[in-house]
Amino acid sequence: MRFQKLMLWTLTASIGLTAKPLLAEEDGAYLYKVYCAICHEATDSEARAPGQAVLRQMTPEHILQVLESGVMKTQAAERSRVQRRILAEYLSEKKFGSVPPDIIPRSAFCGNGVAAPRNTSTTAEWNGWGVTITNTRFQAASAAGLSAADVPRLRLKWAFGFPGATTGGTQPVVVGGRLYVGNAEGDVFALDAKTGCIHWNFQADAGVRSAMVIGKTGDGKPVAYFGDQSANMYGVDAQNGKLLWKTKIDQNSRAAITAAAALDGSRLYVPVSSREESQVDDLKYPCCTFRGSMVAMDASNGRVLWKTYTIEGEADQVGKNSIGTQFSGPSGAAIWNTPTIDLKRRLLYSGTGNNYSVPATNTSDAVVAFDMDSGKIRWVNQVTANDIWNRSCGRPNIRNSFTCPDADAPDVDFASSPILANLKDGRQIIVAANKSAIYGLDPDRDGRILWQAQVGKNRNGGVMWGAALDGETLFAANQSFDAKSPDASGGIGAFDIASGKTIWSISPPPCENRNSCRPSHAAAVTAIPGVLFAGTWDGRLQALSTRDGKILWEYDTSKEFQTVNGVKANGGSMSNAGATVVGGMVFTNSGYSHHGGITPGNLLLAFSLE
Repeated sequence: MRFQKLMLWTLTASIGLTAKPLLAEEDGAYLYKVYCAICHEATDSEARAPGQAVLRQMTPEHILQVLESGVMKTQAAERSRVQRRILAEYLSEKKFGSVPPDIIPRSAFCGNGVAAPRNTSTTAEWNGWGVTITNTRFQAASAAGLSAADVPRLRLKWAFGFPGATTGGTQPVVVGGRLYVGNAEGDVFALDAKTGCIHWNFQADAGVRSAMVIGKTGDGKPVAYFGDQSANMYGVDAQNGKLLWKTKIDQNSRAAITAAAALDGSRLYVPVSSREESQVDDLKYPCCTFRGSMVAMDASNGRVLWKTYTIEGEADQVGKNSIGTQFSGPSGAAIWNTPTIDLKRRLLYSGTGNNYSVPATNTSDAVVAFDMDSGKIRWVNQVTANDIWNRSCGRPNIRNSFTCPDADAPDVDFASSPILANLKDGRQIIVAANKSAIYGLDPDRDGRILWQAQVGKNRNGGVMWGAALDGETLFAANQSFDAKSPDASGGIGAFDIASGKTIWSISPPPCENRNSCRPSHAAAVTAIPGVLFAGTWDGRLQALSTRDGKILWEYDTSKEFQTVNGVKANGGSMSNAGATVVGGMVFTNSGYSHHGGITPGNLLLAFSLE
């Protein structure tokens, strides 16, 4: 059992208990206004940084951790230790030590009677991000263990709280009766799927946002593979949580592994993204040198077999900003999504993100086909050209032509995985969705566009994390939100993949009397026969009929829960990971504090039939 993370929170809180207020409250307001407000009070409806309403729901300990060792480390580097503590207390509206630390009791761990994972050949599972190697996010009836008629009888079975977190975990993965999940604090847990007790926990070097994928060693022992936000890839013994190997696969200081790896036999295929586009609002940051890539690894030992960048050649110097900071380019074209495996053509399909700096490349905002064996790029279909975007684009006082030549750049990344599908006539099609549209591509003609269906208009809409495919029907959520007219925000649509035509579409649920309302759907959707599961920005988990979109069941997750592991926890915004359905149970995270989230949370919920 590993208690390092849990004890760290106890230590942090005990240090805070001895700390006295350092400066007057108005100093915190001043620091926030000068150094933070430009991003945290952005007018963009998909604010790239959480607002004060979200921050005040956090603890000062958590905010300090983010400022000193988390995603805000660069921005806070020039603030003194005293200033960082003042900001943490000001933003949380709490004193250090005022919130009891999260400590998981030993009673939350499974007893000795619960041994190794069950034989995976005889148990239903959801393995990896999209459950299939083609990323359909569709669970067949035999593995789902639920029918449309069953869904209205779903009831909460157990709730699990992530200690010291303000965002729920990764896509839950269930293999051999165990549930594997990580979170932004770097915690990785193996839980008993039926009861929620903890088999083991592991502490990664950085936050974990990628789903696990479970494989086997040569002698048949299960291994959990996952990446972290410092571009480390891990192989961990799935029986006991012991580290088998760790490999850093990109040396850029902002490189990260955001998406789950794809596993085929003894090979892992790992996409590499970055946090560099969020650093450019600092005039002293030398933007930008990161290049997205796809990496093939030996699953047995973590050795890199090949690595292919999405931008050919390293960045060159392109100019300096107003204070003399050297800028470089081209950069970006990160891969945020799990690749789809095409065994017939021996190809991997992934979507790329925007460029971060000039010059633009032909591989950004594109679907890229990589040769599985050599890593060679076989073809590229760029659907949006000249999309150079980073966080400086929203700040006229620092935006310049090297990093943001067009202030209205759409930022229409492919954040969700492409899906490889079969048509009735025997042909195959790649269905790829981004923050603007859904595309049907021909895998036999270098990804030529067969049809296009508009979903969103820019970075504030469209498909953010993942669509689902049931046969020849694609289900996609539109995350668009209009604060002036919440009820007119994005909903969910069903599309015929042969033609791209809309079969049906529904609006988001009404706000009614909710205090915090953002009803559009941002989380990845999940399908089983007859049912689509989807989560909203304001914490509603819905089960919809795949026939017409009518609501079959709904559960409000945005509230406090009593947890099986004794951690104080509440649900909130639902984004990124979607529901996992397996063996008659539904698992979902609740609570999201980034990229438009309105309510942080630290919850994993499990539902079963009453």
